[in-house]
Amino acid sequence: MTTVTVDLPSGKVQLPTGLFINNEFVLPQTPRTIATSNPSTNETIVNVHCASPPDVDVAVSAAKNAMKKWKNEPAVTRVKLLIKLAELVDEHKVTIAEIEALDSGKPLHSNAIYDVEGVADYLRYCAGLADKLYGSQIPISSTQVAITKRVPLVVGCIVPWNYPISMASWKFCPALAAGCTIVMKSSEITPLSLLYFAQLVKQAGFPEGVFNVLSGYGADVGTSLSRHPDLDKIAFTGSTLTGQKVMIDAAQSNIKSVSLECGGKSPLLVFDDANLVQAAKWASFGIFYNSGQNCTANSRILVDEKVHDKFLLLFLEELKSWKMGDVFDENVNLGPVVSKQQYERVTNYIKVGIEEGATINQPTKDLTPKTGYFIPPTVFTNVREDMRIVKEEIFGPVVTISKFTTEEEAIEKANDTIYGLAAMLFSENFTRANRIADQLEAGSIYINSSNNENVSVPFGGFKMSGIGRELGVEAFNLYTQTKSIYCNYGTKL
Repeated sequence: MTTVTVDLPSGKVQLPTGLFINNEFVLPQTPRTIATSNPSTNETIVNVHCASPPDVDVAVSAAKNAMKKWKNEPAVTRVKLLIKLAELVDEHKVTIAEIEALDSGKPLHSNAIYDVEGVADYLRYCAGLADKLYGSQIPISSTQVAITKRVPLVVGCIVPWNYPISMASWKFCPALAAGCTIVMKSSEITPLSLLYFAQLVKQAGFPEGVFNVLSGYGADVGTSLSRHPDLDKIAFTGSTLTGQKVMIDAAQSNIKSVSLECGGKSPLLVFDDANLVQAAKWASFGIFYNSGQNCTANSRILVDEKVHDKFLLLFLEELKSWKMGDVFDENVNLGPVVSKQQYERVTNYIKVGIEEGATINQPTKDLTPKTGYFIPPTVFTNVREDMRIVKEEIFGPVVTISKFTTEEEAIEKANDTIYGLAAMLFSENFTRANRIADQLEAGSIYINSSNNENVSVPFGGFKMSGIGRELGVEAFNLYTQTKSIYCNYGTKL
């Protein structure tokens, strides 16, 4: 059986559970399943079929064979298919969002629905570029010219659990628009929305083998993709440690192209001339949205000592706006963390913070639901820069707040990290804001905001936060390689 019936708030839905290969849901060669659970209740939702390395071989073979014809399709074909797929995402938006909320614990109305809308937006953005991927003409002499072409790749994609459908779209939208064929590995923790989406790809009219989805574990399926000799490229989003393993596997196999979007420990700087009310609101959004399970979460807040106390009062007041509970309730905007393992990880960091001597603030602790993996918004003050809660990525609704006295100290503390995915700063002085932005070591800098990405703007990290840029026009560089062709019009040896 490759489908099951699942109850959602909008009604019953047939949910695919098989491996999606060659436009069909199939059983794995070795019978094995993964139980995916509802983090709000700790109850199993369904069991999905789990791939193993032989299934990776089948899916990669399907993608490689599909490329023989797919790469020759005119670009306008890709445009039409992507637009049709965007329309189907719009049509199924509520269902996909409800599946995402059920499987990952995202609040439906304040989170999951926007993730799905973002998929449709990015499909349309990439559709607009699919027939505009120009090469170049390079004159060499009066009798010789060179032209360059973008060549699509057979791509393996590894998707994280924190944004299952959204992060997948950051990969498959430009890849499909560029003419690539794809094998995607969903997270074993949150596989359901991507499986449901796969059937829409077939319905849109994409040929067999162009888009394939495997549910499976990173240790075997992810590793098999990274090491596979028939893949030209691997695109990964996840932890820095796993990203390092992906690079090693890719290098030791066929030196395939690698792009990585990994961890972060993003600083948010509040200067004495900032609009403190807005800074507190944005800082709260930037750490507690998606229950803090966000690589760009502003988990380190650095505040000018002259306004620290006032900002802290405003920030702690903002915590009361985060309502925990039923993720399908339109008043709820803070869901559980994704799993028991993640719950134990985050709560252990909270214990570490207390043991290290930091002061804990949990204004809404008494309102925490008794069932599910809910963690209330947690703020640590009186922290030192060498504390683990300041240095290490927690990936939950936990933030540290500390002071600085000068711009130089703020910049030094902000950059004192192995990561470099994002940084935020609040100042009403435009000159100061841009001067500091230039000195912050991160791929995305937000001035007077936090975590408000746009699909047209490149996204990626410095240092150990990753390699390559997703989103925007630059994303197409990840999914094509340049071929140079020399054209001789008469020069003879």
